[in-house]
Amino acid sequence: MAESPDRTRTRLPGISSRAWEHPADRTALVTLRSLSGFDTVLKTLSGLFRERQHRLMYLATSVRVDARQFRSIHDLREDCVSILDASTTPEFFVLQDPQPNAFTIGMDTPFVVLTTGMIDLMDYEELRFVVGHELGHALSGHAVYRTVLLHLMRLAGSIGWMPVGGWALRAIVAALMEWSRKSELSGDRAGLLCSQDPDAAIRVQMKLAGGPRLASMNTVAFLEQAAEYEASGDLRDGVLKLLNLELQTHPFSVLRAAELRKWVKSGEYRRILEGDYPLRADDKSASIGDEIRGAARSYKESFDQSEDPLIRTVRDVGRDFGTAAQTVGDGINDVVSNISSKLADWRVNRDRNDDN
Repeated sequence: MAESPDRTRTRLPGISSRAWEHPADRTALVTLRSLSGFDTVLKTLSGLFRERQHRLMYLATSVRVDARQFRSIHDLREDCVSILDASTTPEFFVLQDPQPNAFTIGMDTPFVVLTTGMIDLMDYEELRFVVGHELGHALSGHAVYRTVLLHLMRLAGSIGWMPVGGWALRAIVAALMEWSRKSELSGDRAGLLCSQDPDAAIRVQMKLAGGPRLASMNTVAFLEQAAEYEASGDLRDGVLKLLNLELQTHPFSVLRAAELRKWVKSGEYRRILEGDYPLRADDKSASIGDEIRGAARSYKESFDQSEDPLIRTVRDVGRDFGTAAQTVGDGINDVVSNISSKLADWRVNRDRNDDN
């Protein structure tokens, strides 16, 4: 493994995590961040979920990264922290596990765990993408919700026999999993901003899908798989794709590669490197309405351009009653109105309670 960066990368001073967050992920995060008292609730849950116990477990069973241990990972972390101008540096731990994996957890103080399987699988520049991906999770606040999801999944497994509570809990878990899959796309964008090497980013997904034998794989053919996956089959295949994703916390590697390539081609990645990005200093004034509209535009574009057989069927049905755009637009307006109404009611009740 090389022990030094292969080139100087563009630093992004003051960059907000909103710059790399997927629109659907960003909408949820901006809304949650706007609810005063929500952090207090999560910190209370942190006590229930024994966060300190988790960190102590990794402190005792894995190797903490620093200038003396896993120096190459330490250097990558320092470089990524500098590129994303992070105000804090999360702890990293290396865990002996042949399964390639990396995750960010923690409610109050997030930390990152890399398995030896992941380190062995990736070269230095590919690991830069992985480290940046996890740093992006930490800076976006994903660790909080991922920790909640982790414990709820365990809880759902233990009470799944309950006819009412179990299904209600599983519905919450399913919703968090859908958010989790979108948050992975955000992490991939943060990883690319740290690595600034689209080829290395795609190689990471290829290795996660097919192992270390890159000489036996082809980038163009790999990306063609995503197009074939989306367009092939009939209505039944569209439903089966949804079922395949149901219990997945991550999108499939082939599709993650395609999403990342799409983001690069959109020009947004290049604009960020050129200095055109939202700033952390403006995070508190971020508009929930703007974020919801941004997510709506993203979903509409994906809906209009998708070749998935199930979405094509829904789109055709929409045209029978006017246009697909109108159908999607009406649905989005209803959702936005509903969210706005609930937020307004919540604020009225909060203010009434504060007065009392």
